Amino acid sequence: MKSDVQVAVIGGGIVGASVLYWLTRLGWTDCALIERRELTSGSTWHAAGNTTYFGPYAEMTKLFAGSIRTYLQAELDSGQSVGFHQTGSLRVATSEREHALFHSYAPKYQTLDIPYRVVDNNTIAELHPCIETDGLFGAAHTPTDGHVDPTSTTNALAKAARNLGAEVIRQTPVDALHHNGTQWQLETKVGTVRAQHVVMAASFWTRELLLPLGLNVPLYATQHHEVITDSVAELAALDHEVPAMRDSVVSCSVRQEQNGFLAGFYETDPKFWALDGIPADFKEELFPPELDRVMPHLEQLLERMPAFGHAGIKAINNGPMCWTPDGLPLLGPVSGHAGLWLASGFNVGIGTGGGSAEFLAHWMVDGKPHFDLPIVHADRFGNDITLDAALESIRACYRQGYRLPDAIS
Repeated sequence: MKSDVQVAVIGGGIVGASVLYWLTRLGWTDCALIERRELTSGSTWHAAGNTTYFGPYAEMTKLFAGSIRTYLQAELDSGQSVGFHQTGSLRVATSEREHALFHSYAPKYQTLDIPYRVVDNNTIAELHPCIETDGLFGAAHTPTDGHVDPTSTTNALAKAARNLGAEVIRQTPVDALHHNGTQWQLETKVGTVRAQHVVMAASFWTRELLLPLGLNVPLYATQHHEVITDSVAELAALDHEVPAMRDSVVSCSVRQEQNGFLAGFYETDPKFWALDGIPADFKEELFPPELDRVMPHLEQLLERMPAFGHAGIKAINNGPMCWTPDGLPLLGPVSGHAGLWLASGFNVGIGTGGGSAEFLAHWMVDGKPHFDLPIVHADRFGNDITLDAALESIRACYRQGYRLPDAIS
């Protein structure tokens, strides 16, 4: 293990591996990623892997697009597949308002050179025969996105970074972090690592690691349910995968998983986890399913997609998901702590992790990001934000689900 590096990245999920990859691509190869257990051990391992292009904010869409581009480039650089399934996505319009908003997004996607179109119900039925289109007003269709395998993608990023000279250190928790006046010191069970820069990509562990520095970073975890079905006859009969579907009324996303479905739900009353501190022995764990909490959404999904109910449930995953008060990640330098950077707070880590890492790495290497994105800046929350205020904002974001704002920025 190196004892002196230019950059130490704490956290071996999709975000940390992406940051390591982008730093090495930009020439900062004297880097080490330090992971408390194994790569993907936090939330990445149980993520759905969705990589959509659809986002109501044009700037955030750049992070979506940058993520797909990053993962596919890492596949080329590492020789390891990321398991990308280019299924496309359908964001169904459940109202005339949503339909009008979808049309208003078209010029922004054209500017970003992302294939995008608004389709009618007949086209929805052609693309995804399992969707019941009664009551819909069409859909936004992005044909070139889809999903990746989170574990394969994380390992491809890490391998590509190692090929360029970076080090990946597993099974090594960072016990303490402090600045000695000239550089950062990371205390671990196998020794001290000194670094000019530290990137906190440790998801909900970031808050606990920074509290001793007097930093009150509003990062908290909710429980999040995914339901995976057995084989669905309608899917097994097709010779291709159907697009992912997102529905603001059901408040869920659904994609094909082999010949079944995988659905992730955003219930109206989210349940928080580990507000008093993350258990020291927490590993790659899931929580007991609490399907009653998502049952209203599941019932609505069965109306929108009757085929979902034609197969039995194969698995229910209920795992931790990291949130900030506005639902957007924390990216950038920490004021008053030279060399300390945040890359935490991702509730859509696969979807935006790669693009966010590119954004942050340019900021670190070039002295500024390659485009302006103040909505994700790390210092946008005051250090005096209270627990109650943070949790209430997170509840509002979580229950918002896939509902859209009135306009895009």
